[in-house]
Amino acid sequence: MKNSLLLLLSVFCFSCHQKENKVAPVQTSEPVITKQEEKVNKQIGDTIFMNFRNEKELFTAEGAIDSIHPRTYVKFKNEDLGELKGNLVPTTGKGNIRFNQIIFPDNTSDGPFGMDLNVPLKQKGNYIIVVGHSQMADNPFWGKFRIELETIKSNK
Repeated sequence: MKNSLLLLLSVFCFSCHQKENKVAPVQTSEPVITKQEEKVNKQIGDTIFMNFRNEKELFTAEGAIDSIHPRTYVKFKNEDLGELKGNLVPTTGKGNIRFNQIIFPDNTSDGPFGMDLNVPLKQKGNYIIVVGHSQMADNPFWGKFRIELETIKSNK
């Protein structure tokens, strides 16, 4: 009984191992054209990672606030000292949306602000900006918005 079980197990193991068929790559005289990947800052869940700047050296992204994600966290890395300017534009034109808070690399924070942001960048590192509606106003904002961030280097 043990011998037949061992024989059956070994046959099963050998039958599971299949040989790979290696095929040589086909060579053509035509050049291969690859589509250049568009670099876009996208919202994933409740967070927008600002990894790419556009041709004007601005961080831009489309975001959304809804009942599941009443706040959006915008994360970016700053390498230079200077100034940060930001702008929020709701797709509806108007809305109860603002920059609620900015969290600096040393975990200190400032805020609230309005739909425009102008803050000195005195530290290098990772920043987090919290976007949401004002708790002091009626009609919370639900919908899409566009955010633009510009970092201006200081001359020092």
